[in-house]
Amino acid sequence: MSQQQQRHGPTGIDDPIIEMRDASVTFDMARGSSRVLDNVDLDIAREEVIGIVGESGSGKTMFASAILDSVDDPGYLEGEVTYHPEDGEPVDILSLSHDELKALRWKEIAFVVQGAQSGFNPTMKIGDHFIETLRTHDADIEEGMERARQLLEDVYLEPKQILESYAHQLSGGQKQRALIALGLILEPDVLVMDEPTAALDLLMQRSIVSLLAELKEEYSLTIVFITHDLALVTDLADRIAVMYGFDVVEIGPSEDILASSGHPYTRKLLNTVPNIGQGTAEMDIIEGSAPDPVNVPSGCTFAPRCPLADEQCEQVDPPLDPVGDDHFAACHYPDAAKEAIPLAHLEADE
Repeated sequence: MSQQQQRHGPTGIDDPIIEMRDASVTFDMARGSSRVLDNVDLDIAREEVIGIVGESGSGKTMFASAILDSVDDPGYLEGEVTYHPEDGEPVDILSLSHDELKALRWKEIAFVVQGAQSGFNPTMKIGDHFIETLRTHDADIEEGMERARQLLEDVYLEPKQILESYAHQLSGGQKQRALIALGLILEPDVLVMDEPTAALDLLMQRSIVSLLAELKEEYSLTIVFITHDLALVTDLADRIAVMYGFDVVEIGPSEDILASSGHPYTRKLLNTVPNIGQGTAEMDIIEGSAPDPVNVPSGCTFAPRCPLADEQCEQVDPPLDPVGDDHFAACHYPDAAKEAIPLAHLEADE
């Protein structure tokens, strides 16, 4: 972890590479306005790995889209998203023109889409994807393809075979690693990854996580790792931000989230993860369903599913307050949550 990362709150990090303030994404639908990202405030530190975790429909993918101002119509993004290059003035991403955004994407901030198969055009060889990306950004093709071959070696692929292959000729793990190499071709500072291990078996998932740790060190990357799998990202991430109801409800160092999470949702999410010392019958189930974006409940968005919820929870939206060193949770009763919802993985270790 970089020594520049002195503070790890949701905002106020000493050396942020991304600052997000009041970021909201709204879709106007026939049945009403749908808020799928709700006034998110979050800083991402330079050269950190941050895991963005939550159930489907929690707002994770919209968070990724907001970083690159790539929300599809008819959705619209409001708020502030600022990128801080290592050398140069801060960049207000939401004020960039189409051409300026095109220059920023891939060269400064790269986005690895969910599902490796959807990341490649099935009619093009893998090598042509690298060439097209280089050409689109006016990069030197010869130098870029030499870098592509090195990147493919870095992700443990044989360059000649991969570059001459179509996506359907590769395994899921090969496609995912090739997509990571493609994301790094223009040497970005930030790599945003949306469910990068989806549809891969457990062994390959762990392999990809290990690979990302190596690439992060080798290329001094900042990685935003978006996943529904809290257990998967804990070994890789410096910090974890848990999303629920289209906002961040807890954020802190990975080890603190695992050992002393303060939000009932985080604790119940941890208890849905199977572990060796726990039988499947003992696994927790989070009853109820995620909030409807057209009809988000007032107060705490988790209150309808929370065993601790009372009248205050139903009426007052809790702020993201400190619950430890560099650790914040949006809950009125974080201490009570720790007592009421024991963490199964800690009890299994005792």
